[in-house]
Amino acid sequence: MIKLLIRYINLMVATILVLVLLSFLLPFFFPGDLLTNISGITPQSEQQRIALEQAFKLDQSIFQQFFLYIENLLSGNWGVSSVTQLNLTDEIMLALPATLELVMYSLIVATFIGIPIGFLSGLKHHNPIDFSVVTFSIVGYSFPVFWLALIFIITFCLQLQWLPISGRIDLLFEVQHQTGFILIDIFLSDIGDTKAAYIDAIRHAILPTIAVATITTALFIRFSRRSVIDVMQKDYIIAAKSRGFTQSQIFLKHGFKNALIPILPLLALQLSTLITNVMIIETIFSWPGIGNLLIQAIYQQDYPAIRVGMLVVALIVLVLTISLEYVSRAFDKTKDDKERAAF
Repeated sequence: MIKLLIRYINLMVATILVLVLLSFLLPFFFPGDLLTNISGITPQSEQQRIALEQAFKLDQSIFQQFFLYIENLLSGNWGVSSVTQLNLTDEIMLALPATLELVMYSLIVATFIGIPIGFLSGLKHHNPIDFSVVTFSIVGYSFPVFWLALIFIITFCLQLQWLPISGRIDLLFEVQHQTGFILIDIFLSDIGDTKAAYIDAIRHAILPTIAVATITTALFIRFSRRSVIDVMQKDYIIAAKSRGFTQSQIFLKHGFKNALIPILPLLALQLSTLITNVMIIETIFSWPGIGNLLIQAIYQQDYPAIRVGMLVVALIVLVLTISLEYVSRAFDKTKDDKERAAF
């Protein structure tokens, strides 16, 4: 187990170094002035240009510039936006919780809907229930997330007017930013009607969550269904059936846990797709997350914000993916060790 952990830590560290190197090199490929691309500041005089070049070590070797970049990242000095002139560390920390919040909502919905339905479909293999579930999963996965979001806006926001069209909460509620997670901030804020604020925040989150969770749920259904079908064909399951146990007893005692284990690495591979879909949805629903920040930075050619934003997103995907992969491998190894000991 320790060797496996060390191996994954080494993999994570090596990949992070590659991502940081690519992020460091991005300003050299952006159009425009290299100094402005790196610092976010347009020099107004020759003296200011010289001072900025010395501050970012542009007058020294590229290796010294790279080490300075790593030092700034570790110290939280991520530069300033070339458009707003605001500290990028603060802007990213403001936007990141909103993105993680939407990812968490979508994962919760997809997990508690997709996996049970997939298990049911796998247990009812090749009957009308299974065919219906498979059809839903194919249709749900085939919808482009931006198209689905636009359909939701047209139907539930513009025509039926049931739900708000954008944002995380109505501007009438003055919720102080403390953690960045809106439900927690409502609890911590000193506002008059907390219940109304919670209801409004939930209403704002419904459509973005469903738009992202539809595709993720379809994937979870397919993965869990396939896993249950494979597990229920194992020799020890067939042996349990021959002893007279019912399918429900066999699945709850032997199949459920074993069916979950192969799902984890598959889910890890889909994290990048999930976060990409969340970033797209943020733009459509004006959800103030890091995806919306990145899109605005691209429109405004805010190259320092693009560089830092892309690095943060890549690191989040990397850490979550490798962590899930490690957990799944650890479960597999523990299971194999138990089977060997029993044998």
